[in-house]
Amino acid sequence: MAEHPTGGLDAMTVLTVVGLQVPEIELGTAIIPTFPRHPMVLAGQVHTLKNAIGNRFTLGIGLSHEIMMNSLGIPFEKPIRHLKEYLSVLVPLLNEGRVSYQGELISCEAQTFFKPEQPTQVIVAALGPQALKVTGRLADGTTLAWVGPRTVREHIKPRISEAASDAGRAAPRIISTLPVCVTDNEEGVRKLISKTLKMYGELPSYKAMFEREGVNEPGELALVGSASKVGDLIAELAESGVKDFAASEFTTNDDDRSQTRELLKKLVTV
Repeated sequence: MAEHPTGGLDAMTVLTVVGLQVPEIELGTAIIPTFPRHPMVLAGQVHTLKNAIGNRFTLGIGLSHEIMMNSLGIPFEKPIRHLKEYLSVLVPLLNEGRVSYQGELISCEAQTFFKPEQPTQVIVAALGPQALKVTGRLADGTTLAWVGPRTVREHIKPRISEAASDAGRAAPRIISTLPVCVTDNEEGVRKLISKTLKMYGELPSYKAMFEREGVNEPGELALVGSASKVGDLIAELAESGVKDFAASEFTTNDDDRSQTRELLKKLVTV
């Protein structure tokens, strides 16, 4: 679940409610913005959530975007250093329950009241080369939005995997989310996606991924078409290095919604 920094719901609270009602399945955030929240505060929220629903939560965090932080009056300064220092504080708090770290931007001398029983997997929304390097060294993987298979294969996977290997870490987890719609009106749905979600293509970090993939609009990256075509597009993501795909349904009528969910249910059971 995403937490929009300028008006969205609190993702951790929502997932606590969901987790109490829906047993067994993995739950996660993608993403919690880091700039508005000290890592000690976030660690406390994670421990609270896991005490309620058990050890099936994956924490996805990210820098968000400069334009969104500016709207909150939060300086978007030295984002890569911020990410490195944030993870250097957060990960020990989540996995060991204590940290002693003095950084340029973030410092913390603290410990949690209760030692964590099990570690928490931390995933970062990392797209650029420097963010991927930091993520590979300090986190468990990346969660991607608006990234196509060629970019995963040629840019994301090689960079984050090399960084993880150099740090002696396990192969990183790569999670992807894109709009999905099984429909007979492929052209119309793609145009609607491009129109409705136009702003994403204008954000610098996503725009860079569009350019790497060789596309201009959000609709070109969406997984839209017949059930067979959409299934093939999801398979292509898997072949490129994506381990987990979180479908974002984008449907405009009951028939498309039914067909889309039918396909996704089949793929889950494969």
